[in-house]
Amino acid sequence: RDRRERARAPKSTRARTMASATVTAAPARATRATRRRDSSRSSATSPRATSARTRARARASSSSSGALDALLGATIIAPGGDASVRASVQKYYGETLSTSDDLKTSACCTPSEQIPKAVREALREVPDEVKAKYYGCGSPTPIGIDGLRVLDLGSGSGRDCYVAAKLVGENGSVLGVDMTDGQLEVARKYVDEYCTKTLGYAKANMRFEKGTIEDLKAAGVPDASVDMIISNCVINLSPDKPAVLSEAYRVLANGGEFYFSDVYCDRRLQEDLRSHEILLGECLGGAMYVEDFKRLCQAVGFTDPRVLAGHEIEVRDPALAELLGEAKFYSITYRLFKLPPGCLETLCEDYGQYAVYNGGLPGAPNAYQLDDHHRFEKNKPMLVCGNTGSMVGETWLGKYFTLVGDRSTHYGLFDCGPSPVAASSSAAPGGGACC
Repeated sequence: RDRRERARAPKSTRARTMASATVTAAPARATRATRRRDSSRSSATSPRATSARTRARARASSSSSGALDALLGATIIAPGGDASVRASVQKYYGETLSTSDDLKTSACCTPSEQIPKAVREALREVPDEVKAKYYGCGSPTPIGIDGLRVLDLGSGSGRDCYVAAKLVGENGSVLGVDMTDGQLEVARKYVDEYCTKTLGYAKANMRFEKGTIEDLKAAGVPDASVDMIISNCVINLSPDKPAVLSEAYRVLANGGEFYFSDVYCDRRLQEDLRSHEILLGECLGGAMYVEDFKRLCQAVGFTDPRVLAGHEIEVRDPALAELLGEAKFYSITYRLFKLPPGCLETLCEDYGQYAVYNGGLPGAPNAYQLDDHHRFEKNKPMLVCGNTGSMVGETWLGKYFTLVGDRSTHYGLFDCGPSPVAASSSAAPGGGACC
């Protein structure tokens, strides 16, 4: 009868009754729990038990992190683990492909309109064999990098390194890291002749080391030792993308930048597609969902990833197109700046600042394109959010800009407007706080 009366009572009354019963029962449960804790306390605090708990927590954390990475496509799960993924990539680029004409998609092809004039001119002097073995998807070589220390992740035949060796000048340096012997052999073949005879330097300012981009320390790259990292359609091939970004963040000096092109997808791919040998080699299998990639950047410390350019990739092979269904892939050039903590925020904030491009940057006499929706005309003041202000005023770009104002007064969110790349349905997804 009591149960029937409680059932007829208003919900608020039943809720109070249940809450009262819970409170009444709680002391008894707490007492029993206390007795159990007291009886096991001595054994639980022993060194062996503490060690076991630590190991269990580490396993649980590792398992959780691994599951999340797999979901996000940040890791490639394949029979044989990371070693088999790397072996597959080495075979594809070292043996299967003879030249870029053997590719089955346009993923590893760079549209000529995305290549700056200074880079196009430098490319004319690069040895033909180096260019023939090129499998990049964008133009990840920024202009105006004279005197900088440049690192190329997954340098392959070295095409981008040869271009960078000219752009950084005799006082700059270029290091390429790759794991494929065949590619390294081609890259090293022309170094001395190109640097001393073609460029006229007293000695070579470029070298290549064998190693993986997930462990740059093993390749001899110290902390905070480079100003600019470039990479061309390589990160998607890595079985451990969080490690790649973490290592990039480690070796960059404050004010440095990771400027790179890679392949991304408009969705999360199924596991069997992510480990498919040909899709992996064609830079599609390892492509991350673009929104997950931005989350990964922010987790590592690259708080505001900016899109510079992007285009959709064409899958030419009918069998691969059928496998991929409606998934769309994009080549995107990203800019990731490293600044001290607090300089970059997750959203565009307004501090009343403005920036002026003073000119002087080689290849940009009249204007400078920071990203897909920030173009600075020479000598024209432009209102900027705090993040954009830091990017042009507190990085390697600072000598070309004047930033006026500080962050002492906050005016709320800054309206940067939508990224054109993000807004266009026919273009690549955009990224960053200013989008």
